[in-house]
This record gives sequence, C-alpha cells and structure tokens, in this order.
Amino acid sequence: MRRLNQQISDAQCLEILKKEKRGVLSLLGDDGYPYGIPLNHFFSEEDNKIYFHCAKEGHKIDAIKNYEKASFCVYDSGYRKDGEWALNINSVIIFGKIRLVTDLEITRKICINLVQKFTDDEKYLEKALQNALPRVQCLEFEIEHMTGKLVNES
Repeated sequence: MRRLNQQISDAQCLEILKKEKRGVLSLLGDDGYPYGIPLNHFFSEEDNKIYFHCAKEGHKIDAIKNYEKASFCVYDSGYRKDGEWALNINSVIIFGKIRLVTDLEITRKICINLVQKFTDDEKYLEKALQNALPRVQCLEFEIEHMTGKLVNES
C-alpha cells in the first residue's frame, strides 16, 4: 500500500467481502499469462476463507492444479459526496492459496451459503442442490495477505 491515507481497516475489508457478491479471481494461466475471471463468492467468518463454485473442468481448474497462489479483488458500488461528480470506491485485494474442495459435505455447505447470499427461496435452493451439486466444484481460498483502500475517481 503506497498511499496509506487511502487505506481502509481490516474490519472494513471484511465487511466488503461479506456484503459484495462478486469479485475477480486472478490465477497464473497457460504460458505464464495472467487469467482473471469474475466469480460469485462467499466469505466465511467461521474460518476466514473465501469460497467459490464452478465447473469441475476448464481453464480455471487447470490453472489451480498447476499453481496454487492467487489473488482476489472485490470492490463496492461506491458513493458520491453531495455536490461532487467523482465516485468514491472501496476495494479489497487478497493474496493467498486456492485449493479444490474434495469433501462433499463441505461442498454442499458452500453451495448453500452461496445461494443464500443471493436469495432466501428455499425451493430454489433445494432444486439447485438436487440438480447441480453433483456437477459442482468448489474452491477454497486461504487468505494470506489483505489490503483495502478508498479511491476517489477525481
């Protein structure tokens, strides 16, 4: 963090992770190219980890199997101060290690938490678990370093 006057607290960072629904996961892809992908996420206060769901195959899975280090960036929708045009945005960037979740019960729990972040519709949840759970691969992101900042776009 270069501009310490823009830094937000760890508590503010965690609130953003809990509240916001999407972020960009960045991995090391083929031939050393960066690979960033927008994903829904769930931040677990219980174990201080971030969880994702995706397909069991694909570029993301290949990248994770080849290199476990990753970063994840989340930002809020921002706000404007009265009389100002510039948007003020809080962002969080996290560095850590990402792994495939292999335990079916943990996968189920992650999927429930992800669905509940978007809706409290129990019928939708049960249908999603019944139809999609066998095809889902969940990911666990262990946070090693986190910083956040408030940026004014002016």
